[in-house]
Amino acid sequence: MTDRDRKLRRTALQTAGVVVVMGALAWAAVPFYSWFCQVTGFGGATSVAETASDTVLDQSITVRFDASLERGMPWEFNPVERQMTLKIGETGLAFYEAHNPTDRPVAGQAAYNVAPYAAGGYFEKIECFCFTEQVLQPGETVLMPVSFFVDPAIVEHREAKYVHEITLSYTFYEIDLPQDTETAALAPGNESLTRTAAQAIDTN
Repeated sequence: MTDRDRKLRRTALQTAGVVVVMGALAWAAVPFYSWFCQVTGFGGATSVAETASDTVLDQSITVRFDASLERGMPWEFNPVERQMTLKIGETGLAFYEAHNPTDRPVAGQAAYNVAPYAAGGYFEKIECFCFTEQVLQPGETVLMPVSFFVDPAIVEHREAKYVHEITLSYTFYEIDLPQDTETAALAPGNESLTRTAAQAIDTN
C-alpha cells in the first residue's frame, strides 16, 4: 500500500468517525436538551420537587396563569384563576379547566414553560396534570390541579432575584388515545363523565 493509499484510507476512516459521532449527537440532542432545560431552567423549563419547601420568605411574588391549545386540538382550556400572589417558598395550588366538546374521547398532553426564563429553574412543581397524559370523554369537563412553590434560592440569583411576576403557561396538544381507552370508548353504554377537582387531584 502506497503512502497515498494510506492517507486516503485514513481520511475515509476519519470522515466515517465524524459521521457516526454527529449521528449519535443528533439522536441524543432532544433528550439531552430536555434534561438540560429541566436542570438549569433554560428556556423557561420548570423543576420538579418531591416535597414542599421547608423555608418561606417574607417576600411575595405573583404567579400568572396562561393557557393555549395547539392548532387542531378540539378542547376548551382555561385557567380557573388568572393569577395569585404568595410568599416565596409557600405552596400554591392552582386549577386549569379543560372541556371536550366533541362526540369522541380525546387524549392530550400539556407542554409548559415559565417566563421570564431566569425564573424557570426556581419554579418547583410538586404535582401537576402535565406529568401525565390526560383523556377526556365526550362532553367531559375536568379541573386539573398544579401544586407548586417558588424556590427561596431565587433571591440569590443575580437576575432572577429582580423577578416579581412569573407567568406559567401550558399548551395542550392532541395525542393518540391509549389502547385501553380507545377500546372502552367503543363499548356500548359508554357515557360522558364529569370529574370534580377532588377527583382530579386523586387521579393526578
